[in-house]
Amino acid sequence: MTSKINQWTKLELQTYILLLCANADSNETEVEIEMIKSKVDPETFDKIYNEFKADTDEEVQFEKIDDSIQHQDYNNMELAKFRQEIHEIFFSDGKFRMMEQNLNRILDNILY
Repeated sequence: MTSKINQWTKLELQTYILLLCANADSNETEVEIEMIKSKVDPETFDKIYNEFKADTDEEVQFEKIDDSIQHQDYNNMELAKFRQEIHEIFFSDGKFRMMEQNLNRILDNILY
């Protein structure tokens, strides 16, 4: 399956990934959404949130992320900070469920 290569900025890509993390257990909470909103301007959040909601196929989501990651130039410090934000979303409810653990491993493979 091929998808149109996204020309996302780093912030847009990170927002999309954080939304994916918030939805990993099929239950994005208001706390998770507010955490994400606090990291991005409202226009960017709305744009990416609408795109994320339209992408119902997991394979498409991962392909978009992988395509976009390849066009970004992340250094180790940026990746470490971003991984910390991912974990903040996962642990926002005090639990690290199996679905979240699986997504964490997939993201490790894509990001590194």
